[in-house]
Order: sequence, then C-alpha cells, then structure tokens
Amino acid sequence: MHVLLTVVVPVYAVEGYLYQCLESLRAGLTAEENALVEVIAVDDASPDACGAMLDGYAARHGDLRVLHLPGNVGLGLARNAGLAEARGEYVWFVDSDDWLPSGSVRAVLERLRETEPDVLLLDHLRVHENGRLQADASSPLLAGSVDLSRLLGVQHTAWNRVMRREFLAKHELRFPAGWYEDVPFSNPVLIAAERLDVLNRVCYHYRVGRFGAITATRSDRHFEAFEQWDRLHAWLAAAGVTPALKVRMFTLMISHLLVVAGNESRVHPSRRRAYFRRIAALYRRHRPDGYLPPAGTPGLKHRLVAANSYTMYAALRTGYRVAGLRRRSTERTPAVSSEVPAPPRAVQSTSLR
Repeated sequence: MHVLLTVVVPVYAVEGYLYQCLESLRAGLTAEENALVEVIAVDDASPDACGAMLDGYAARHGDLRVLHLPGNVGLGLARNAGLAEARGEYVWFVDSDDWLPSGSVRAVLERLRETEPDVLLLDHLRVHENGRLQADASSPLLAGSVDLSRLLGVQHTAWNRVMRREFLAKHELRFPAGWYEDVPFSNPVLIAAERLDVLNRVCYHYRVGRFGAITATRSDRHFEAFEQWDRLHAWLAAAGVTPALKVRMFTLMISHLLVVAGNESRVHPSRRRAYFRRIAALYRRHRPDGYLPPAGTPGLKHRLVAANSYTMYAALRTGYRVAGLRRRSTERTPAVSSEVPAPPRAVQSTSLR
C-alpha cells in the first residue's frame, strides 16, 4: 500500500520519554490509516538503553523500523539518516522526548490528502516539567490566510512542519551538523515551498526545560548558532530572495540571537559579552538595505546591537529581569487544559509562487 507519511524519530539519551513518544505516533489510527504511516527510529549511538528499547518495541509491535548508527552524529545528521531511508510521500521529524496529542496523525493525514502541500505547518503546545501546557508565543501567527512573511515568525523547528520528500530532494534541503541545525533548514523549507498550507491545530507537545536538552544546557556550543545563520544567509543569496524577505529574515535573526544571549540556561553570564559581540558582528555582516529596527523594546535592543553597546544592553536586560520577577510574583501564566485538544480551525491554502 502507498505510504503517505514517514515519521522520523531521532533517538539519543531519552529512555525515560521514548515509549510515550512511540505510543503516541499510531494511537487511535484505523487499520487503513495505520497502513499509510511508517515510523523510522534512528538510534544515534545512544549511551543508555534506548537502542535495546527500540529493538524490543519493533519486535513486539512490528510497525517500527530501527536504524542504528555506528557513532553519534548529532540531531541534524540523524534526521538526514532517517530521511534517506524514508518511503513516504511526506516526512515528519518528531523528537523522541516529545509526543503527539491524540488525533494528530489522523488530522495530518486528512490535510495532506486534501490540499497536497509542499509543506504543512502545525501548531504545538509547550510542556513544562511540572506538566503544565502552554501555548507558544508564535502560535497566533498561524491564524488567518497563508502569508509567508508572517509564518516565518513561527518557531523555526523541524517538528512543526510536515514536508513532501520530493520537494526536499528537489531543493537539496538537508540538515547541517551542529547545534541550531533547524535555522538553515526550517526557514528555507518555508521560503522554497510553492504550496504552503497551515493546519491550525495543536498536533505536537514540545517538552521544555528537560535536563540534558540543548535549550536547557549551558555551553559554548550555543555559539554555533552564528555559523548556522551564516549558512542561511548564503542560501538566501543563492536563492535570490526579495529585499523584503531579506529584511524579514535579518530581523528574525537578531531577535532570535538576543533571546539566546539573554537565556540563563544557555549562555553563561561570563560568556554573554562575547556572545553579544558576535551578534553585533553578524549584524554588520548581513544588515540588508531597507532594514529598520522594530518598534518598542525589541527595537531598542536591535539598536544596541547596531551600536555594539554591551554595557547598555546589560543594564537594560537587568532592569527588565527585575521588573519581570516582580510581575511574575503577582501573576500566574494561564495553563492550557491537557484534556481538551485544540480543535482544528479552517485556514486558506494557497500557492506562494
């Protein structure tokens, strides 16, 4: 039977979360729907029991293909290895410490058959270690008609987009090695798509703050983000994108790097000044004609980057952190119910070329 969707699951040091992820991929599917889906788990030379767990799961269920890599290659290259083995018309990269809420795969299959997009963008919820579910700040961008400039502001990850394999091959889109591998992959995926569609439905639960996760690890490897953004700008230049799109991507780049710089869980305070200096250098290297800083506080931070003024940035950051701590002491972020999945909302599907 024709395989419509391949789910690629890179696996490394997640034995406490692996079964939840695998069980969520086929939950509730009919026999006909199940036949449309293949799941490929890529054991990235995991140092724990994940490899054995995958083999045991495959032996018990018979609906999981396991690929064991001889050595650890990292998240991006592990995804590429799974993609090379995929048979589905579409591919969906799901991280092994995350999981899919009930009905997600069925909703994705239905939408793929209905609109036949190059790329289908999905909504997600952030899951905190205490179990609280929270909407992502970029999720409102998924509402309304399909607009590339707006949708580029959605979190640039691999797992919130389902992509046609033939489309990825045509544009030679693969993940690079290193941290922040999503940057030079997920953005070109949206820009190159001739048919981009949105399923404005929560189809993914993204675990945040997990011990051992890249986004919760203080390391100089966060400096690898600069090389990944350089790769993206090289792709933009080769693709000949419009000046407006260059401005949009530049603005998103500076905002993203400022988020990383200010995150206590990623950049050590002793390295923050050096990180800021690298942002300023990237700013000078890639600033496009027609760029204007955004409004409000984000724009002020952009101007401080332009001036390479770390002292003023540090003072501003400290002031806002103090104000934020005071505010959070009296407010509580509303949680999203884990019992009721977000209903699908119809959006317009259109060609972007």
